[in-house]
This record gives sequence, structure tokens and C-alpha cells, in this order.
Amino acid sequence: MDINQIVNDIDSFVWGPVMLVLLVGTGVFLTFKLRFLTWRNLPYALKKVLGREARSKSLGEGDVSPFSALMTALAATIGTGNIVGVATAMFSGGPGALVWMWISACFGLTSKFSECMLAIKYREVNVDGEMTGGPMYTMKNGFKNKNAGKILGFLFALFTVLASFGIGNLTQANSISSALDQTFEIPIMVTGVGLAVLSLIIILGGIKSISRVSSVLVPGMAVLYVVCGLAGILGNASAIPHGLYQIFVMAFDPEAVGGGVLGTITVSVMNSIRYGVARGCFSNEAGMGSAAITAAAAHTDDPVRQGYINMTGTFFDTIIVCSITGLVIASSGVLGVTDANGVPLKGIALTIAAFERFIGPMGGYVVTIGIMLFAYSTILGWEYHGEKAFEYLFDSPKYNIIYRVVFSLIAYVGATQTLELVWNIADIFNALMAIPNLISLIVLSGVVKSEVLRFEEHRKKEKAAGHTILSDVYTAVSPTHGD
Repeated sequence: MDINQIVNDIDSFVWGPVMLVLLVGTGVFLTFKLRFLTWRNLPYALKKVLGREARSKSLGEGDVSPFSALMTALAATIGTGNIVGVATAMFSGGPGALVWMWISACFGLTSKFSECMLAIKYREVNVDGEMTGGPMYTMKNGFKNKNAGKILGFLFALFTVLASFGIGNLTQANSISSALDQTFEIPIMVTGVGLAVLSLIIILGGIKSISRVSSVLVPGMAVLYVVCGLAGILGNASAIPHGLYQIFVMAFDPEAVGGGVLGTITVSVMNSIRYGVARGCFSNEAGMGSAAITAAAAHTDDPVRQGYINMTGTFFDTIIVCSITGLVIASSGVLGVTDANGVPLKGIALTIAAFERFIGPMGGYVVTIGIMLFAYSTILGWEYHGEKAFEYLFDSPKYNIIYRVVFSLIAYVGATQTLELVWNIADIFNALMAIPNLISLIVLSGVVKSEVLRFEEHRKKEKAAGHTILSDVYTAVSPTHGD
């Protein structure tokens, strides 16, 4: 057996049922332990994200605004998984895989909240006056057993650095160069040089530079993709009911739809669950711990408040962006269709065909531009994750410049080379990141609960105070009775 096959088998194992059960199971455990407060407070979290306060740097200490911290975290999670990953899940697990992506995301909300909240609670200030935090600092500072905390923190940081070069860089750069080459015939070497230079210019500015770009790029690209997807769906509204029927029925009873056969695809409930949960977890990274590194840089006066803000990243990533891709594919009728050579459409080809069915040739450009922007933002977001993990390993930020330069140069390698073995190894490290982080979430679940309940009393008082102010304003401007 060659090395590629061995690594591929290991990759399949670490991203197999055991890991998925751990990821989703931890979310389920925390959701029940917190009395579903993360679900109940999702409207509050969304209100905070969309409000003016999230863009302010006046609350507490930090390096960037709460909104910028969220956008930088989203930059790393909204990537090719939202376009290619959803198509892969629906090809392998059928339309019902989308339902299982939604279900895993619901419990992922609590995992994302918990890891981000703990990262802020246990963050530190480095010698340059910058905030440093994430699961490695949570383990080091939060565990009563300091040796266990240091060991798990070291492992998480090591896996994060290694994963940042692969999943966060090589694969994304290759997706960009391939898309530009196929759609616009731009030579891959030109793309590679451009990516390396652009990345280095932004990365050298640190978190403040990355967050400024992310705060513009992430909302802009997400709105473009969602609007184009919705335009296509609504423009062909008659196809929506059948698409939704397939999504919900084939998630639980594939036999009810043509015996579980859809074109060239045979669907089962187990495959629907497996691929839906796997792609969902891979896309939003809830439970992986990566988003917590960025959350720790936010200006905030309370770790729970920022935890709620960062929690919405899972909502935007999976419930919004992934759903657009899934609805377009399910409603288009191209799932299970073959190309001119008789090969079933899958991956990026499936997504492009679905968008083209709804909005014509422009659909290919929308998907290509989406992949380009999503993948580039992922490179920027993952650089910060990797850099902070690198800083933790060396216990000093003075070597960060080395990491930034090397990371930027690797973008060129990723754009110009297909290194499947390296990608699979990086995928393994990406999964291994989750293990110490999930252990940390379970060990510190009592701390999470006490912090949430403490803040809940504060939130209720804050809400009551808001109602009182509104009532006073109404009384002041309203005419008195009897006048």
C-alpha cells in the first residue's frame, strides 16, 4: 500500500463517524447544559451583530471591533466548503444532507459560543500590547491541572499551525488559480504571484489590517452570492416546492422518492446523515476552536456578549450561505444528471450547472467569483489563526514575521502545484485540532454555564432598562390624556 493510500485512509478515519459524533455530541451536551439559552438568545445575538455597538471599540479592551472580529472569523470559515462542500454532500448523501447540515449547525451554535466565550475569558496581552487568545490559552489558564492544560494547549497550537498551511492556504490558493484558469484563462503562475504579493501586503499589517479587509470583503461577497442565488430561486419559484420536498423527505425517507434513486445517485438515510453532518462541521468549524482565536482580539466588556456575537458566524455560514447553495442545487433538477461524457456532475461542476440552470451563463461567473473571494478570505483568516498558534508555541510574537512571509510564499506553491498528499495530511491536522478543543469544552462546561447564567441576569436588566427608556420617551412626546 502506497503512502497516499495510507494517508487517505487515516484522513477518512479521523473525519469518520467517531469525530462527527464527538463534534455534534459536544454541541448537544452543551446545548442541554445551558438550557438552550444559545438558541433562545440567537435573536439577541443577531441584533447585537447588526447594531452600531458591534462596530464600536469603546467597550472594554481589545484590538478590533466585535464586528471585525466576527468578520475575520467568518473569513476563515466561509470558503470553498460553502460552494463545493455542499455540492459534494448532496451528491454523496442526496438533497436530505442539507437538513442534517442544518441540524448539526444548530448544536454547533453552542460549541462556537462556548469556545469563543472561553477564549475571551482566558485571553492574555502579549509584549506588543496585542490580545492573544484561543483554545490553547483557555487550556493553559483555565484547567486546574496545569500540566494537562499545557500539553493539550501545545497539541492544539501545533495542529493549528500545520493545518493553516494546508487547509487554510494550499487548498484555497489552488481553488482560486484553478477557477481563474478555467473561467478567465488566467495563467496559474500569474495567479500564484498575485496571491503571494496581495497576501503578504495585507498580512504584514497584522490583525488590524486583516480585519479591515475582512470587514469589507466578507459581507460583500456573502451578499453578492446570496442575492444572486435568491434571484435565481425566486425567478424560478415554481421549482421551489419540489426542491424543498426532496430536501426534507430524502433526509428521513429516501424510499419515498423513487426508491431512493435520484438520477445516477442512490440515496440512504445513513449517507445523508454522514455527509450532511461532515460537510456542515467542516464548513462552519464549530467545535474546531479556530474562530475562538479571532474572537479573543475583540473589544468587549463581557466575554459572554462577544461569545454570542461570534456564535452567529455558524448561523450565517451554514443556515444562510450553505442553504443558498443547497436550495439552488435541489431546485434546479441537475442533481444526478451526467455530463456529455456520461460522468455524473459533482463538486464545483454541479454547483455551476445548478446556477446556470437558474440564471444562465452568468451563473458560472457568480460561482467562480464566489470561490475566488471566499477562498482568498479564508487564506487571510487562517493566517491569523496560524500566527497566534505559532506565537503560542514560541511564547513570543517576535518570530511572527517569519510565519507571515512563509505563509504568503506557500500561497504561490498552492496556486501552482497540486499536492494531494499534503492536502490530506493537512486535513488530518484540521480534524486533530478539534480533539483537545472538545476536551476543553467538556472540562470547562461548568465555567461556561456559570458565565452564561451570570450574563443572563445582566441581559434581562439591560432589556428592562431599554424598555424603561422607550417608555419614558413615549411619555415625553405623547399628549397627556384629557388635553
